[in-house]
Formats: sequence, C-alpha cells, structure tokens
Amino acid sequence: MLEAEVKRINILMADDDEDDRLLTQDALEESRVINNLYFVNDGVELLAYLNNQAPFEDKQKYPRPNIILLDLNMPRMDGREALKLIKENTALRSIPVVILTTSKQEEDKLRGYDLGAASYITKPVTFEGLVELMKQLGKYWIEIVELP
Repeated sequence: MLEAEVKRINILMADDDEDDRLLTQDALEESRVINNLYFVNDGVELLAYLNNQAPFEDKQKYPRPNIILLDLNMPRMDGREALKLIKENTALRSIPVVILTTSKQEEDKLRGYDLGAASYITKPVTFEGLVELMKQLGKYWIEIVELP
C-alpha cells in the first residue's frame, strides 16, 4: 500500500492515568499503527472534547475521533457515565467506543456492552502485550472495519 493510500484514524483516549496514556502512545508507535492520538483525563473532558466545548473548541486541533479508547475508572465522571451520555447523543453515538480498562468485573463487561460499547478489553499487564493489542486494534479498526 502506498503511503498516500494509508488511512489515518483519530483515536481519542480517555484515561486519568498518565503512565497508561504514555504506554499506549508508545505501544501505538511501536506497533506502527498510523494514527493521530489525542488524550483527555476523564469523562467531563471527554464530553467537552466531543462537543467542541472549552478548551476543545478548535476543530482543527481537536478533530472528531474515529474511535474512543475509554477507561472506566476515572475521577469527576467515570467511563460508564460518559459512555451512557455518548450513546444517548445522536451526534456522537456512531463513534465506536472500546473500553480499555483494568477492570475484569463481569458486571462492568455486561454494563459496558449494554451501554453500547463496541468492545471490552482488559489492559495487558506488560508493555509487549500492549504493543500486540495496539497492533491488533489497528489492524481491526483501520484495515477491516469501515468506520463512519
């Protein structure tokens, strides 16, 4: 595939853990997934970003994501509540949301899918596992799935 034909996707990651954000960024780079990665710290910032509210008004600087990586356990507004609000909003509900969390609770999985998550993934414990996960996510969401 020629470089000009490579699709770039905008990934928005909502996670309050700076180490997890940096590791995910490094893993995406290591996996060679072509993307633009943006970060928010919690559900309040996630919704502000998606609705182009302060400080995310600039649509060039903060474009609509093709996919959201969502942690469940965040301050101010957790991922469950943010997911519910995203999927209730007709302008946002078509954005695929992948829950990427440390929670292995069956209740969290069931609720995540009930609220409209596209996938539920437990964060790998090693960097190598995270790199492999990002490769697979990239392959699936870039090469296989037709994103809106």
